[in-house]
Amino acid sequence: MSNPNMIGLIHNEVMKIASKKRFAVVIAILIILVSMFTYAQYREIQEKIEKQGTLDWRVELQQEIVDRQNRLASSGIQDEARQFLELDLKQKQYYLDNNINPNYPGAPTFIRIFFSEGLTLVLPLLIIIIMADVVSGEYNDGTIKTLLSRPIKRWKILMAKWLTVLLYTSMLIAATVIVCYGISGIVLGYDGWTAPILTGFQASPSGEFSTTYIHTLPMWEYLLMSSGLAWVVTATVATISLMISVLVKNTATGIGAMMAVLIAGTLLSTVGSSWTSSKYLVNLNFDLINYLEGQAPPIEGMSLPFSLTVLGVWTVACLIIAFWNFTQKDMY
Repeated sequence: MSNPNMIGLIHNEVMKIASKKRFAVVIAILIILVSMFTYAQYREIQEKIEKQGTLDWRVELQQEIVDRQNRLASSGIQDEARQFLELDLKQKQYYLDNNINPNYPGAPTFIRIFFSEGLTLVLPLLIIIIMADVVSGEYNDGTIKTLLSRPIKRWKILMAKWLTVLLYTSMLIAATVIVCYGISGIVLGYDGWTAPILTGFQASPSGEFSTTYIHTLPMWEYLLMSSGLAWVVTATVATISLMISVLVKNTATGIGAMMAVLIAGTLLSTVGSSWTSSKYLVNLNFDLINYLEGQAPPIEGMSLPFSLTVLGVWTVACLIIAFWNFTQKDMY
């Protein structure tokens, strides 16, 4: 506990978190979730074989296209659902026309889907489990006085905590990839790193669809981009969690506040189109991978650069608030 340099401070923070075994708990949760999703995919594959008698992706894609066309022909479909189906239909038709399997069987595809589905809720929840009490826990453990009585500037102490937050964010993303690959590969196989995947679809909430910038990427490069975007979102959530941990001395209250932020984002995404200013809220900009997939953003004017900027501004603002409170206020 006496090492005053930044590396020593980070090491101390890592040891504190490691002693609580929360990262091990998160890994256990990941293993359970991935095992469940892998089994669900296995059952889905078996049902397709029973129903279609084949796993030919072209036959499956053609059936999905026909299904979308039939649903669009229905007169009772709502406008938002119609726009989503039209975009999905155009994407599937583009994959079929260019003879590219959008769901190449294998663990890499499972990783891609897991990041896509888990970016807005699963990964943020996991980082909150690890980091929610990074400062407030010092109050609960009664160590805040000892921590601040050391001959180290307060900003340096909080900087070490934030860098530890980023370190665990990186560890969480890496662990997610490893667990997904290791478990899903048992059932789905480990091939597919070089399988082509299309990106560059451009869609708008009004239903416009452009194929001008579409290009293919090998799966490994697409996953690298997805992992990077997942890291940005998770790091933003972790930074907000750090700020709340500074402001709120009670860990349970801090976790509750972060849960409210995540749930509010899920709810607002369904009504965002009618409240255009909500695009500046941090939780409406978590679904960055949607931009890679060509999904229409919830609100007109949103794009990948826009969402990255919003997340960056929120991150900086939270850091300013956290550092100001930690360095200026009486923390006892």
